[in-house]
Amino acid sequence: MEALHEEMAFDLDFHPSSPLVATSLITGELHLFRYAPESQPERLFTVKAHKESCRAVRFVDSGKVILSGSADCSILASDVETGKAIARLEDAHENGINRLVCLTETMVATGDDEGCIKVWDTREHSCCNTFDTHEDYISDMTYVSDTNQILATSGDGTLSVNNLRRNKVKFQSEFSEDELLSLVVMKNGKKVVCGTPSGALLLYSWGYFKDCSDRFLGHAQSVDTMLKLDEETLISGASDGVIRLVGILPNRIIQPLAEHSEYPIEALALSNDRKYLGSISHDKMLKLWDLQELLNGPQLVHGDESVEPGSDDSDDNEMDVDMEPRSSKGSRSKKTGKGQSSGRPSADFFADL
Repeated sequence: MEALHEEMAFDLDFHPSSPLVATSLITGELHLFRYAPESQPERLFTVKAHKESCRAVRFVDSGKVILSGSADCSILASDVETGKAIARLEDAHENGINRLVCLTETMVATGDDEGCIKVWDTREHSCCNTFDTHEDYISDMTYVSDTNQILATSGDGTLSVNNLRRNKVKFQSEFSEDELLSLVVMKNGKKVVCGTPSGALLLYSWGYFKDCSDRFLGHAQSVDTMLKLDEETLISGASDGVIRLVGILPNRIIQPLAEHSEYPIEALALSNDRKYLGSISHDKMLKLWDLQELLNGPQLVHGDESVEPGSDDSDDNEMDVDMEPRSSKGSRSKKTGKGQSSGRPSADFFADL
């Protein structure tokens, strides 16, 4: 199943209970589709949500609201039924918003082009945590509920662990000599896997974030996005347009699953019932794949897939020791479409909800 956009999509997200998927575009538009087996996705609405590129989209409030973050520094809450704006925070960040992640039913986090992470409590209608951790754009974030911490990767080449309870940066890795583009937490919280522009996957052991414990060189090109499938395997999207199934410890490319296009894959997402894998690429196409068909079907042969064997997981990962965050010294490459700060303070968010 597939649907074509007029311009390139930056992000996608599936509804938590209904067969709906939302996409955000470089034009600032927000699209909502309904999907069903044996038919193409039906476009329910298209709205101009932001003045500049809409880089992040997530369903919140049990799927009643779509949140979107933009290069124009704003966050918008839109009604799922109509697409109409419910609440808008014009100056959520001083710089363009690049990532948005749901923490709980009432909390979300956003990351911007200058490395700032903010946490929003919808009950208090305002920002409740700010982490000025990184020196370059926030490329990816994930929430670890067991420890109430946000993990983030950045263009400055570092990985950070941000403690919400203490409102402090608990860990920050040293500069990895490469940008970190994506991350997933694997092995029951013992390993953090990060994708890089070189195609290498960096593995960090929990509690030992100073430097990576393992490097896996199975991808020939940049690993721009990743999804955790289970504790042993992840799904990667690379700049060669190929979606792969990857095993972690032992590290191996299990098989290429699908080829979206010859262009870089921008984002991946799983439907709420885990039946469908969604992907978007620079070809302006949203594609929905039957996940079981991909996993059980014949292997997709794509070039010469090199696999470097990984080491056994023998680290003692029970330690959780505070370390002072280290300053990173990476290059400061910027994403296009960055918003400009207006200098005004952040207003209350979700006040109308």
